Amino acid sequence: MEHSHIIASLPPNASAWGSGQPPAGPQSCPLGPLPVIYYSVLLCLGLPANILTVIILSQLVSRRQKSSYNYLLALAVADILVLFLIVFVDFLLEDFVLGMPLPSSLNKVVQVLEFSSIHTSIWITVPLTVDRYIAVCHPLRYHSVSYPARTRRVILAVYLGCLLSSVPYYWWPDLWLEPVGVAKSGGGKASSLGQHILVWAHCATVYLVPCSIFFTLNSVIVHKLHRRSCFRFRGYSTGKTTAILLAITSVFAVLWAPRVVMILYHLYAALPSAPGPARLLHLITDVANMLALLNTGVNFFLYCFISRRFRVMAAAVLRGFLRCRKQPPPFYASHSFSITSSPWISPANSHCMKMFVYQYDKNGKPVCISS
Repeated sequence: MEHSHIIASLPPNASAWGSGQPPAGPQSCPLGPLPVIYYSVLLCLGLPANILTVIILSQLVSRRQKSSYNYLLALAVADILVLFLIVFVDFLLEDFVLGMPLPSSLNKVVQVLEFSSIHTSIWITVPLTVDRYIAVCHPLRYHSVSYPARTRRVILAVYLGCLLSSVPYYWWPDLWLEPVGVAKSGGGKASSLGQHILVWAHCATVYLVPCSIFFTLNSVIVHKLHRRSCFRFRGYSTGKTTAILLAITSVFAVLWAPRVVMILYHLYAALPSAPGPARLLHLITDVANMLALLNTGVNFFLYCFISRRFRVMAAAVLRGFLRCRKQPPPFYASHSFSITSSPWISPANSHCMKMFVYQYDKNGKPVCISS
């Protein structure tokens, strides 16, 4: 993301202020110490929360081979990368610890990795949305279309695609300092077509296209679920994953909208010459960045709010960490079987049955048999 704390929010020439006023140096953040406090809290809460999410979802993936768990696991890993590269390296380390940018070449490489992590965090939700759409609207075809091996290939393709597509952002313009196409002397808008294409490609990639997909498929999912509830289809359940999908896509659409608006504003509008409007613009830009990065730290709390199973597993993992001892591997069977409730076995003869307990590996094959 763009630096907006240690860099001047006004052009460093006296002509920008008008006659008789001193040149502007680097301006302090209008929010004071709030950004460093906010990003420190976001890192200290969001990073452990996402690591805990990775642990819980890894356990769920090993026990229940559901494609949606793999997508949520990949999303948590991408959020960890965003928190490390942007919140820690870009904002805290450069802006508040070092007080200066990294060397130019290293800064450009970090910038490409930042865009790659942002794109991955957003686009990994797209196949999750498609997965839920197939599960709700085409349930008979779901298991033939969505399975763990294909899910892993899709996740790998998303990660590699986002990394390769982020290479052009090596030449990302510094919109916060010098808007694209604004000449330094005359103030005219001799726009650079390449940079305009790059900025619009970023806005379309991180917000416009994903939100269009989310809105279209989620509308169909909600409409389908509403019809089923109206016709009272008993026994049909889509689980909590669909609710989690609707929550994370809605939160993303709300939190990222201000940043996209500010990017497009900086692309076409000249920097204000007066200090008052400049500080106001700086403040709005900082708030937009804060809201966008908040999206990487709230998913864990959404999962806990929606899913009781996730809350229970999170509490168990935290208790295991606090007691400093390894948790015993819990037994999870795919299906439960009760002798006395079986229509093929009489309860009077149930004592003659020998019970076998199977534990399964990640491929669903029994690895241990006990009686």
